[in-house]
Amino acid sequence: MTKHLLVVDGMALLFRSFFASAAMNQFIRLEDGTPTNGVQGFARHVLTAQTLMQPTHIAVCWDMGVHTFRNDLFEGYKSNRPAPPEEMLPQFDLAKDISEMLGWTNFGVKGLEADDLIGSMVKKWQNDNQITVISGDKDLLQILNPSTTIAFTKKGYTEYDVYTMERFITEYGIEPEQFAHVKAFMGDASDGYPGVRGIGPKTALKLIQDYGSVDGVLASLHELKAGQQIKIGEHQNMLKLSYELAKIDSDAQIDCALDELIIPTNYAQQAEQLQESGFRLIVKHAKALGMA
Repeated sequence: MTKHLLVVDGMALLFRSFFASAAMNQFIRLEDGTPTNGVQGFARHVLTAQTLMQPTHIAVCWDMGVHTFRNDLFEGYKSNRPAPPEEMLPQFDLAKDISEMLGWTNFGVKGLEADDLIGSMVKKWQNDNQITVISGDKDLLQILNPSTTIAFTKKGYTEYDVYTMERFITEYGIEPEQFAHVKAFMGDASDGYPGVRGIGPKTALKLIQDYGSVDGVLASLHELKAGQQIKIGEHQNMLKLSYELAKIDSDAQIDCALDELIIPTNYAQQAEQLQESGFRLIVKHAKALGMA
């Protein structure tokens, strides 16, 4: 039987769940006042994904602090992002605790982002296994391969924008690993790196369709329009740096065997512990799904 690994971008689901309910001032506090809206939303999202996608194994990947090797490369990396709201702060560790309580395995490495761990897992387990990644981060398009699908969160707990390698190639006209080269030219405002100023997404994609890579474009600079030659020529260093920032590092050490990630078939035992701890929405959700 083919094994199906579900890889969850924990931070993406946690933030998504937090802001969806915080907007209505619903922080769903425990008896001691600890807010749990992000945590309970995250768990409910993953439980629903299990019923929809029917994985046999699960891994949850987390960022471990704000500083990564990309900050060492570029001081401005993600520096434009606001600090998390106060109600969010206790929920980072709490989400990992709840994930563990539910029998899911957490992964996080200081200096790397969750994306890097996701890429490393895909690289390690792509052969002979089906992999589905849940995230909201389009950077992950670069790790698509014939056995890997990426489900981008869209609406609620059930709607996703699903990318296969075939869909990506049809839409973009390049191979998935070339996507980081596109990002190098267009930059990423949310991550705080500029790419080449004046080169937008359409032009960036066309350049990679025509020349294959950042180096391919630079080697053929003389063939481009005069305006493009000037823009790219003036920002070569930032272009090369932007590629290093956009490229997912898929060489992280994943120190476990796939079968250590087998998911529980039923959450009845965990439901008791969760109920006692005050996480009633998760328990109610699991029972509604027939999982507890």
